[in-house]
Amino acid sequence: MELLFKLFSMAVFASTLRIATPLILASLGGCMSERSGVINIGLEGMMLMGAFTAVVGSFYLGPWPGLILGILAGGMMGLLHAFMSVTLGANQVISSTAINIMAVGLPNILIPVIWPGHYGISPTVGVIKDINIPFISSIPVIGKVLGHQNPIVYVALILVPVISYLLFKTRIGLRIRSVGEHPRAADTLGINVYKMRYIAVTMSGLLAGLGGAFLSICYQSQFSSVMTAGRGFIGLAAMIFGRWTPKGAMLACLLFGFADAFQAGAQSAGVPIPPEILLAFPYVLTLVALVGLLGKTAVSPAANGKPYLKG
Repeated sequence: MELLFKLFSMAVFASTLRIATPLILASLGGCMSERSGVINIGLEGMMLMGAFTAVVGSFYLGPWPGLILGILAGGMMGLLHAFMSVTLGANQVISSTAINIMAVGLPNILIPVIWPGHYGISPTVGVIKDINIPFISSIPVIGKVLGHQNPIVYVALILVPVISYLLFKTRIGLRIRSVGEHPRAADTLGINVYKMRYIAVTMSGLLAGLGGAFLSICYQSQFSSVMTAGRGFIGLAAMIFGRWTPKGAMLACLLFGFADAFQAGAQSAGVPIPPEILLAFPYVLTLVALVGLLGKTAVSPAANGKPYLKG
């Protein structure tokens, strides 16, 4: 019984939110991009560049300027992906794969230039600290989970209904979804397909950059070239699992976040399972969830992955 209390404690659920935050931000970015008809498997690279730039910014300017720079770096990666896939009509999978490769290589080149003697890992920098919200923290049970978290955790949770409203209740959201379903018809009605896709993919990069910045200057206090550890791909899987909706993606991210928090809690509680198996648990869950879903009714936007050539 004591072991169960440790595995399902409020600390585990609070950790679930922190772990799920970068996944939620990445999956929201995926929703924006793919709803406009542009596949974005470059979320991992955008997160990595956001994480690296945030650390550099925090080192020289402080955590909050570093966060802004990290978001902008992700947005620049999104803009680059939009240019290659929308303007040049390049294969969207290849374009976003190139971003992932560049995001792994570029920091490894720049780290020893910026910080001589460091290779692959930056020095520790200033971080954005957790905050306490008195009203929420005083609520029994819920307060222990939500009352004392990092500001970006709250931002991620707020962005879920905001982006859901944007996509499904506003004119620009209708236009983004229309160019992802029937770009030719949207163009006929006077909607600028290229513009809508540029907006959506750039926003995707901004969100992924925020997720990466959270990892490096909120969740941790330094950059490592492997720190994203597939979170961009898990966010993409969560988006598919959530059927390309912000709410569904968030629930999937919370599931994956709980799996990660659970395995960490199981290790600290001394559960007699090899740590390698516990560490693999969240990734195995991702694969199982996708395999179970893809045989059912998950249908991506009709024009997803298809370049649009006007005229």
